[in-house]
Amino acid sequence: MAFIPYSRQSITEADIAAVTAVLRSDFLTQGQELPAFEAAFAQVHQVAHAVAVTNATAALHLACLALDIGPGTRVWTSPNSFLASANCARYCGAEIDFVDIDPASGNLSVAALAAKLAAAQAAGQLPQLLIPVDFAGLPCDLREMRALADRYGFKILEDASHATGASYQGRPVGAAWADATVFSFHAVKIVTTAEGGMVTTQDAALADRLRLLRSHGMVRETALLQEPADGPWYYEQQSLGYNCRMTELQAALGRSQLTRLAAMHARRVALADRYDRLLADLPLHTPVRVAGRQSAWHLYVVQLDAAHFGARLAEQRLHVFNALREAGIGVNVHYIPIHTQPDYRRLGFARGDFPAAEAYYAGAISLPLYPDLSAADQDHVAEVLRQALVPAPVPCGVPA
Repeated sequence: MAFIPYSRQSITEADIAAVTAVLRSDFLTQGQELPAFEAAFAQVHQVAHAVAVTNATAALHLACLALDIGPGTRVWTSPNSFLASANCARYCGAEIDFVDIDPASGNLSVAALAAKLAAAQAAGQLPQLLIPVDFAGLPCDLREMRALADRYGFKILEDASHATGASYQGRPVGAAWADATVFSFHAVKIVTTAEGGMVTTQDAALADRLRLLRSHGMVRETALLQEPADGPWYYEQQSLGYNCRMTELQAALGRSQLTRLAAMHARRVALADRYDRLLADLPLHTPVRVAGRQSAWHLYVVQLDAAHFGARLAEQRLHVFNALREAGIGVNVHYIPIHTQPDYRRLGFARGDFPAAEAYYAGAISLPLYPDLSAADQDHVAEVLRQALVPAPVPCGVPA
C-alpha cells in the first residue's frame, strides 16, 4: 500500500487552470486576483474585511502590531499550538505567557483563563491581548472569552489557522467574537495557497492598518497623502511596514480552492465520524464534540488512555507511532507544548508549568485526515493502530 501522509493538499484541474491563467496574464503580483480572493473569503466568513498576506505567521505578527502590541504589553496564548502563536508577540517586543488547556478539547481553558485573569488583576499585570487557538479545527470558547475580554479590557486575536470552514454558534469562525481572526493556507491546511494567511475583522480601521503593514506602510491614494503629490508616480511611507504581500498565483489558487470549501469540509466531517466508529473500542480517546460548534477537522488527534497504560504511556505512544510509521502511515504529533521548548525555557518557563497541555501531548497522535483519504486507507490506518494497541491473544499452552 502507498504511503499515507497525515495530511495532503487537494489540487484539482480547476486549481491548476486558475494558476495557469495568472501565469499567462500581465500580473503575477498586485493584480486583481488578490482583492477577488479577499472579497470571496470575506463573503464566505460573513465578515466585512479580509486581508491576505504571505503566511499565517505574518498574519499573526501584523495583527499583533495592528492591535497595538509592542514593548511593555502582555500577550497570553495556549501552550498547545504551533510556535507561531506565541512567537508573534515576541516579534513585537511583548511579554508572552500561557494559559493551560482544557484536557478534553485541547483548547485554551476558560476556567484557567478566568483564574489567571483574577490573579493578574490583583497583581496589576493584566494582558493586553489574548490569542486563543482553535486546535485541530475546533472553535474555542469564544463567547465566554469575549465576556472576559470586555470585563478585563483586553483584545482577542483568534488563531484559526486550523479552522477554515469551522462554525461557532451558527456562524463561520472569523465572523464574530474576536477583534481579529487569523487563518492559514499552508499546503496541508483545509484551503491552500501553498503558503499564505488571512486576517479577518469587522473593524475597518484595523483592516486599513493591516493593509499598510503588509506593504511597507506605503500609500498611493491621493486622498490619503500627507504631502502634495509630485506627480502620478508619487507614494508615501507613512509608517514602518513590511513586505508581506500575497502573490496573484497564491490568490488564484486560494480563490479556486475556496469554491470547494463546503465539499472538502463535508468529506473531513465524514472521515472524522468514520474514525470515531472504527476506533470506538480501543484504549484511546477520540476528539471531543461540542454542541454549537462544528470543527473544521484539520487534524484528527487521538490520545492514548493514560489510565489504561499508566507508567507505560510514553513507551506505548512511541511504540504505536513507530508501528504506524513502519507501516507507511505518516502519523504526527501535535503539539510539543511551546513552553517546554529550549528557547522558551530561557525565558523562565519550565516543565510542569502547564500540566494539562503536557499531559495532552504525552498521549497524542495525529492520524491521517484529508479529503482524498480513501475508505480503504482509513481502514488500514485503523487496523495497524489496533494491532499496535491490542496485543494478540496468547494460544492455550503457550507461555505468555
